[in-house]
Amino acid sequence: MEVKVVNISGKETGAKVQLPESVFGVTPNDHAIYLDVKQYLANQRQGTHKSKQRNEIAGSTRKLYKQKGTGGARAGSIKSPLFNGGGRVFGPQPRDYSFKLNKKLKSLARKSALAYKAQDNAVVVLEDFNFDSIKTKNYINLVNALNLAGEKTLLVLPEQNNNIYLSSRNIQKAKVITAGDLNTYDVLNAGKLLLTANSLKTLEEAFAK
Repeated sequence: MEVKVVNISGKETGAKVQLPESVFGVTPNDHAIYLDVKQYLANQRQGTHKSKQRNEIAGSTRKLYKQKGTGGARAGSIKSPLFNGGGRVFGPQPRDYSFKLNKKLKSLARKSALAYKAQDNAVVVLEDFNFDSIKTKNYINLVNALNLAGEKTLLVLPEQNNNIYLSSRNIQKAKVITAGDLNTYDVLNAGKLLLTANSLKTLEEAFAK
């Protein structure tokens, strides 16, 4: 698939690039995408949820009232789950939600996500650029020039660039990552995928391994 290269002003440069078939031309595998997104979201969970059981509650251990003759059920502790302020039965405990996926499956999932973007004509290739300073206005001008204001965008850079990254950080629907940090969830979550000429080469090299 051939895509025209544009500059940060949104104008065509006259150059064209071929999206590598080995990455953007694969047959998407929905189940691989599901597993990779599930793993990504699971890894975001801290798993620090915790409720106190009856042995962890601070309270008296004396028997509340005599065993027989009250007409009510017998009770031996104020810390029982049956009473207000007592321990919780089968409450959440700290746990690790992460799970393992094979590298080949994760690679297939990411290529599948990129292939969907290519099929939807949601890939924009920019010539390599940089900002002179860290200004949110710089990134807003870039998004406006591409007629993507109000749309979720994911800009993939070949390497870390603080001027571009920090300029985008205050924009709610804009995200900037490096090609090495590309993940299935971010690709699918974005309305438009913005690639630079060098990041395209980096992705092709990474997926060729």
